[in-house]
Amino acid sequence: MELRQLLYFVTVVEEAGFTRAAERLHLAQPGLSSQIRRLERELGQSLLDRSGRSVTPTEVGRALLPYARAALAAVEGVRQVADEFGGLLRGRITVGVLSGVAAHEFDLAAVLAAFHEEHPRIEVALTEGSSDRMLAALQEGALDIALVGPAQEDPVPGVSFQVLVDEPLVAAVAPDHPLAGGTEAAAAGAGTGTGAGTGAADGAGGLPLEALRGLPVISLPRGTGTRGVLERACARAGFRPRVVFEAADPRFLAQLAGRGLGVAVVPRPAESVTAGSGLLLLPFAAPVPRARIALAWRTAGPTGPAAAALLARLRTGLATGPA
Repeated sequence: MELRQLLYFVTVVEEAGFTRAAERLHLAQPGLSSQIRRLERELGQSLLDRSGRSVTPTEVGRALLPYARAALAAVEGVRQVADEFGGLLRGRITVGVLSGVAAHEFDLAAVLAAFHEEHPRIEVALTEGSSDRMLAALQEGALDIALVGPAQEDPVPGVSFQVLVDEPLVAAVAPDHPLAGGTEAAAAGAGTGTGAGTGAADGAGGLPLEALRGLPVISLPRGTGTRGVLERACARAGFRPRVVFEAADPRFLAQLAGRGLGVAVVPRPAESVTAGSGLLLLPFAAPVPRARIALAWRTAGPTGPAAAALLARLRTGLATGPA
């Protein structure tokens, strides 16, 4: 068994196909396929299911995947430690990013640019995804660091958080929506598009969450932290939200709500999203559901000094919320 064969196997799984894996590895596809078959013959097991449109690991392949990744990480760790003693720092870091995170006040691009200038030998691979998938990828070792929207207060097992953004959710409705005249905040914000009132932070005098029962709701997609927070809050109130539209772009959610198609549930501050739409922003009554963005990493720490260095930079550079 050769180390490169384990690398080829892991890459094919991550890319879900031989063509993209060969491109990433800068290999000819026949040679890549041949090496994978040699590994399967040596192990006496089929590691990949090639029958579908995308290549997926078999049951044996899924069981072997963490060990293959651990072997590759161990070898990379040897190289990185040697480089560290030689005054160098290099490697490849995989970072997961929540869709739309660039719209927030922290400048992820600036932090990454400064890190790259300081450590030009380190390759940072960015990928977008839902919070659920990225948290699972962190647990499995497929990601080193991720910016996620956690749906629960406590981190998932094996993962640590640093909260960067913590915002209350608000209901955005058209001025002629039945909920528009039902709260003091809605009346105060009529015609402004910013009707959050003074109770937005503590839920005083806000819209009861039960008011959403049976109404068409417009929300971020399933798997996002905001959607998870909404569903958990509604479950505690004894009902399931009737989500009729979902989209990853909060601006599109606002447009749908502006057409009277439902109640958009979005994080506040939402003025930039609803500006010019004529929507009213209604704060929820206590307990106010909150949406968070957090920096996440495996509790045991990154697998190498390169990832540890980037994590330290991100924890400092993105620290706009409580640690």
